[in-house]
This record gives sequence, C-alpha cells and structure tokens, in this order.
Amino acid sequence: MAPVPVVHFVLLVAAAWLALGALGLGVLHRTRFVAHGLFPLGALGGLLLGAAGLAAIFAEPSTAILPLGLPELPFHLRVDRLSGYFLFVLGVVSAGIGAFSAGYFRKGEGAAPGLICFEYHVCLASIALVLVADDAYVFMVAWETLSLSATFLVMTNHRIGEIRRAGYLYFLISHVGALALLLCFGILQAHTGDYTFANMRAQSLDALWASLAFLFALVGFGAKAGVFPLHVWLPDAHPAAPSPVSALLSGFVLKVGLYGLLRTLFDLLHVQFAWWGVLLLVLGVGTALLGVVFSTIQVDMKRLLAYSSIDNIGLMIVALGVAVLFRAYGMTSLSALALTAMLYQIVAHAAFKSLLFLGTGAVLHATGERNLGKLGGLIRFMPWTAWAVLAGVVASAGLPPLSGFVAEWLLLQSFLFTPSLPNSVLAMTVPIAAALIAMTAALAGYTMVKFFGIVFLGQPREAKLSRARDANGWERLAFCWFAAAGVLLGLMPAQFVRILDRVTRTLVGAGIGADNHGWLLFVPVSTARASYMPAVFMLFFVACCALAWMLVRRFYHGRLRRAAPWSCGFPFSNARMQDTAEGFGQPIREIFAPFLRIERHLPSPFDAQPAYRVSVTDRTWSALYERIATLAQRMGEWAGRLQTGKIAVYLTYSFAVLILLLLLVRRW
Repeated sequence: MAPVPVVHFVLLVAAAWLALGALGLGVLHRTRFVAHGLFPLGALGGLLLGAAGLAAIFAEPSTAILPLGLPELPFHLRVDRLSGYFLFVLGVVSAGIGAFSAGYFRKGEGAAPGLICFEYHVCLASIALVLVADDAYVFMVAWETLSLSATFLVMTNHRIGEIRRAGYLYFLISHVGALALLLCFGILQAHTGDYTFANMRAQSLDALWASLAFLFALVGFGAKAGVFPLHVWLPDAHPAAPSPVSALLSGFVLKVGLYGLLRTLFDLLHVQFAWWGVLLLVLGVGTALLGVVFSTIQVDMKRLLAYSSIDNIGLMIVALGVAVLFRAYGMTSLSALALTAMLYQIVAHAAFKSLLFLGTGAVLHATGERNLGKLGGLIRFMPWTAWAVLAGVVASAGLPPLSGFVAEWLLLQSFLFTPSLPNSVLAMTVPIAAALIAMTAALAGYTMVKFFGIVFLGQPREAKLSRARDANGWERLAFCWFAAAGVLLGLMPAQFVRILDRVTRTLVGAGIGADNHGWLLFVPVSTARASYMPAVFMLFFVACCALAWMLVRRFYHGRLRRAAPWSCGFPFSNARMQDTAEGFGQPIREIFAPFLRIERHLPSPFDAQPAYRVSVTDRTWSALYERIATLAQRMGEWAGRLQTGKIAVYLTYSFAVLILLLLLVRRW
C-alpha cells in the first residue's frame, strides 16, 4: 500500500479537529466529557501533525487540488519543508496546550467548555490550512477563519467590557492586515491572472510592484505577528483570553505572521532589495525595545508575558531583516545563519512562552490573582508549577543550557558578520542594532527575575495564598512536555540545526552544516569563530552543584543547627516590606520616561484612603491611533454633510463619479 502523502495526512488531522469542535458544540455543558475526552484527543492530533510536519521536512513537497471552492477556484494545497517545519511547531504547541486544557477547564467557570472546545479546534484547523495553502484564495479563507475563531476565543468571557474591547481591537487590527494581504496578493497575480502560488513564484515583478507587494505583506503579516506599530492588540488580548488560549496566541498564532513573511519574501518575491532588510531590522529593533521596556514595568502577570512576547517577535523580525540583507547581497550562507537563528527562536519561544502562560494559568486558578502585588511565596504551595515556570524563565532569559540561549547566540553570531556587507554605511550602522539587541536581552533577564521572584519567592502577600493548590496531573503533563522541549533544544542544538538546514536550503539554497563536528560540539560557522558545548556545560553545572552538596553534607551537616536568620536589628518584617513589582520596574521606568506616556494620579486631601497611582501607557496610541480615530471622525462628519436626503443630489453624485471613472479609464 502506498504511503499517504503528507498533505493528505494534514487534511485528515484538520478534519479530525473540526469534528472534535463540532462534537463540543453538541455537549456544551458536559465539562468532564469535553475536558477529559475531547481535549486529549485534540492533543493526540497535535502529536500526529507534528510527526507529519517532521516527515515533510525530510520529504519532497506534496500537493493536492480539492474541488471545494468556487467553480473556477479549487483549493490548491502544498506541503514543503517550510510549511512542514511550522506544522511541526504547531503540533508541539497544540499537543501541550491540549493536555493542559484537559485539567484546566472546570465546571462553573466562565463560558461553556464545549463552546471553547469548538472555537479552539476550529482555530487549530484554520492554522493548519493556512500553512498548507498554495493559492491566495485558500489562504485568505483560512486566514479569515483563523482571525474569527481567535477573536471569539479572546472574547470567551464577553460579559466583561474590557474583554469585549480587547476582542474588538484584535478583530479590527486583523482585518486591517487582511485588507493589506488582499492588496499584496492582487499585485502578485496581476501579471498572470492566476491566484496560485506556483504562478506567483514563477513570475518576476519590477522594482515598484515588488516593493509595494512587500510593504503590503509587511503590514498584513505584521498585524498578526504583533510588529510595531501594529502590536497594540496583543497586550490586551493575551490577558483577556483564558490561559490555554493565551498560550496558543503567543505560542503559535503570532508565528503564523512570521510564516507569511517568510513565504512571501523568500518564496514568492525572491528577496530583491537590501532596503527591505533595513526596514525589517529597524522595525524589529523597535518592537523588541518596546516590548522589553513595557514588560519590565508591568504588574499584571499576563500583560508582562504579552509584552515579553512582543520583545521576542522583535528579535525574530531582526533575524529576518539580517537574513534579507545578506540574501540581497548574494551572501547565502550568512543569510542561512540568520534564518537559522530566526527558526530556532520560533520553536524555542513556542515552547517556553507556552509554558509560562500555562504556569500563570495554574497560578490564576489556584489564587484568583493576576496582580503581582498580591502574590508571593507560592513555591511552598505550588512546587510543580514553580519549577516548571523556572524552566520557562531560564529559557526566556536566554540563559544556558536551555533553548533561549541558543536562539539568541545564533542571532548575535549572525550580527558579527554584518561588517562584511558590501555597503559601507550598512557595515558600520547595522552593528548598532546588535548592541541594542544585547541590551534587550539583558532587560529580558531582568524582567524574568522580577516575574519569578515576585510570584514564587519571598513571603505570601495575601493570607489566601496559603490555600493555593498545585497543578493537577494533566497540567503537570503539559509542564513536563514544554520543559522537556526547552531542555532538548538547549542540549542538542547541532541535531536540531541539521533539520533547520533543510528548511534554509529551500529558502536561500544554503545551510550552515552545524552537525559536522559531532553531537557534543555546536559550531554554527567554524571553530575559529565560535563553538558551544551545551552538554558539557550542563554536566559541569550539575557536577558543581553535586560537589557543593557533598562538601556541605560531609563537613557541616553534623554541626548543623537551625536558627532564625539575622533580622538586621528589626525583627518586625512582614510581607509588605518585600520588594514589589513596581519597585523592580521603577528604575527602568525612569530611564525610559521620555519614551513613555506616564500619568500620575495624586490623592485629594479629603480622600479617606489616599493612594498614589502611576499609569504608563504606550505612546503609539496618542501618536498614531488617536490621530487616526480623530481623522476618521472628521471624515465621517464631512461625509454626513453630503447626506442631504434628496434623491436629485444623490443622482448628481453618481453621475459625477461615473464621468470621473470614464475619464480615468480613457487616460489609462
């Protein structure tokens, strides 16, 4: 029997997800059946999809044409190495989130679990269809389905006004992006009249039309990825959604925008100009800086992680910009190095940020609090959650030997070659971006110390925290899944880069061959440049800890006595005297004050409970979106004056527009 083509297998998994969602609609309020039956089956589908994606990386592209669309527009589907890689990441993310959801959704909490199950699995199926679409028609149908299902997931608790606002904002930004994508695909098919990607990649556009298509693609896919200045939906949507949905949004939905950029730039437009890379580099650095600065000053757990995701997306856009720069100058091997950094960051971020959002979900379930100022000391009551979140924090901070370090190290390695660019101006200025990226990495570590320390260390800031219950079995399984992914990616980078080489060879015709030095040694370029031995580093770290433990046990354990720690002469300390989330963020807030919109609210002399409040908002709202809203309002008022209610006037308008269009058509 002939093997089933990968594209057909992906369609089977997507159909199974849709069937699970439809079944969820039939059992809206049967919480146990939905949680312990449907979500685990969805996780199993994720495992199968991940295996199919991995197989696609090592196989030739597979295609299919389904007569499901309009009479002259069938569905063209294709799985190549790029889409296979993203299918693999989607499988990893959906498997872990599905397992966590089996233990997360409980009776009497928010919306009907069957409805969430339907929206969740429709979202997964639409993502899979986006990744295998091989024409603009299928792509846009799947893209809009993804946007709608994600909007409904964000608005799960829609009775709360703040959550409705977050959902509407996401819906609006998504459709601004969708309009830009329609214009992009319109340009790409204009010369052939064919919406298939095969014909788009075969044609050659002139400089103007190619650049316009790139700009529209950047807006369309950047809106989904959360690239500055289209990031404004993200800090509101992530906290509004249930924690498994937040994990899906950050873990993979943002990456769909990156997939679109890779597909358009390297597959359909064939990277023609260096200024594309410069623009991506500038936007990426700005996105990363904005995300990391705002994450350091947040006091809401999920908003902190949302801004941290913006920071990580910025790093991926920076890597993409460097890859485009090198590719535009024909330096394919160095372009492959930057692409490897981006692809590694994609899977690393998918693992550790999903883990962190699921960890916050467990904390939120156990305590009912998202405010960092009301948490603390949870490592005593929730050890499983604490250690799992610690693994995510170490990876997110970019510390060895976990996956985040490898991704950022590869990015900095690619920056070291930018002085070799033929353009002397770029050769001198691009390294400045490397310095800014190094600063964002340091601030990201600072943020993760704040996040973990405030939530899990110290004394409980509320009495109710002592009643917190740790994660259940399903949730622990998800923690172990994502933590294991981070550890494996960190300890075996050479083996994983061998997989990524197949993807980069599809995009730029070159790889980095990092597996030529054995499994212990990771050499992205050459041993003369840099090398990394994560397994040896891990063994050295474990050996040092074991030696310290043995020495303490051998020489000091016999004389050990327990006593209260020194109180610095003041034995009356309490939880309120600990460092706070606001205190951690205050130095960063003051340093970057010129770039922030800070409002201070002073109490009046007659307040019974006076409080000093500081609110920090994104200047993007006042500098861009509020002005757009004002302009739209004025245009609406002007258009209102044209509505006289007289038919003769309306006929005059129609006649004038007709004459104008005839003149334009005649001129062209």
